[in-house]
Amino acid sequence: MKPDGSLKLVGGVRDLQIVDADGVKCGIVDEIEFEGAAGGPLRIKAILVGPGAYRDRLPRWVLWVVWRIAGDRVVRVPWAQVAHIGSMVKLAIPARQLGLMRSEDRARRYVPRVGAL
Repeated sequence: MKPDGSLKLVGGVRDLQIVDADGVKCGIVDEIEFEGAAGGPLRIKAILVGPGAYRDRLPRWVLWVVWRIAGDRVVRVPWAQVAHIGSMVKLAIPARQLGLMRSEDRARRYVPRVGAL
């Protein structure tokens, strides 16, 4: 589906895997940012990715642990950079151009490498 079709946003987009233009998994859609005024059309402005985007979705103690490991960054991915939505969200450009992957890179420091044990 193209990103300009009708969607069930909470159930249809939030929590989907994000894959960049190079096929690299680069996060999960944590929240959706809208723009518009009262009485006017409501449009999606961006998808929000990163531990700071789900502050209202986790208990405070869990959030503290997540933030200690991965930080509290929020990356805003402009809706114009979404190329396709299906079982995952496909981006039109590489993740690093949007600043994605930094939280994953930080968290990776705490995860032992396979074969390193």
